[in-house]
Amino acid sequence: MNIEAEFAPRLLDWFDRNGRHDLPWQHPRTPYRVWLSEVMLQQTQVAVVVPYFERFVAALPDLRALAEAPQDDVLALWSGLGYYARARNLQAAAKRCMTQHGGALPRDLDALTALPGIGRSTAGAILSQAWGDPAPILDGNVKRVLCRVFGIEGWPGTPALERRLWTIAESLLPEARLADYTQAQMDFGATLCTRADPACAICPLRDPCSARRDGRTAELPTPKPGKPLPERAALMLLIEDASGRVLLHRRPPTGVWASLWSLPEHTDMAVARDWFDRHVEGDFDTAQAGAAIVHGFSHFRLRIHPHRIANVRPRDAVGDNEQLRWTPRADLRAIGLPAPVRRLLESANDEKG
Repeated sequence: MNIEAEFAPRLLDWFDRNGRHDLPWQHPRTPYRVWLSEVMLQQTQVAVVVPYFERFVAALPDLRALAEAPQDDVLALWSGLGYYARARNLQAAAKRCMTQHGGALPRDLDALTALPGIGRSTAGAILSQAWGDPAPILDGNVKRVLCRVFGIEGWPGTPALERRLWTIAESLLPEARLADYTQAQMDFGATLCTRADPACAICPLRDPCSARRDGRTAELPTPKPGKPLPERAALMLLIEDASGRVLLHRRPPTGVWASLWSLPEHTDMAVARDWFDRHVEGDFDTAQAGAAIVHGFSHFRLRIHPHRIANVRPRDAVGDNEQLRWTPRADLRAIGLPAPVRRLLESANDEKG
């Protein structure tokens, strides 16, 4: 069998019978909706993305609306999806499209990859799905499939191997149905040729697949050389006034959870006490320690130690401003908060109730 010639037809035939045809960004399949979905789907599963996508496009239906929206609104719509740099890059790219590309996404690979947050694979997905252009993709699912089918050794994240995979991916492009072919690759890797327990018995590529033939599906692709994640600790203050409002602090514009509202965070109790004494009136010694929350990032684990202090009031000179705000609990859902901070607040509210 000529696998290069059969790869796309077999995958498209499988997609016609088993693929996902009713995703919200497919109807209508506009460049803006495709782009938004691709950014949301980076490191996030389809089932999680769908309600976020629908809520986002209901509030910001087009590129202009995204470009002109307050950043707090964009981050609030993104809250819970994680990897918040995606949301900031999304809006930055929208603003650049307004000033440099006539208010639309450019139909050009180089122009797309020059926008914040759009790499070559995301650009390929946009070009192929929005306009039917012959552009390959190479996300994690595609890398896994190609490594298995063609028996490619080595971690696919290395530059040399990635270049080889791009060459293969481009050689496999069909002449038509590019949008369906791109979606077929995503669906195939996500639902059939999965990382663990791939469904080889019903796979349309089982006959030419090198990994299935040689019993190496568990070995390919070669995993990234591992090392233990470092752990960091943070002390967060859950400060409430007499009416139950929570004191939120805006995070710096760079770094983890950049520009999101969060709880005041400190390195230790002495620093936390000093900050508390400068910003609120209350008794720091009444702080009650809560259960620690561990949140994993791609490059470290964060252990959050919450301390709750109730019945305080702001100092006379410290009111709502760009860095601090007192927020009723009923309003927290409309604010962009890091997921573990939201869980912490919900847990504290349950205990209070």
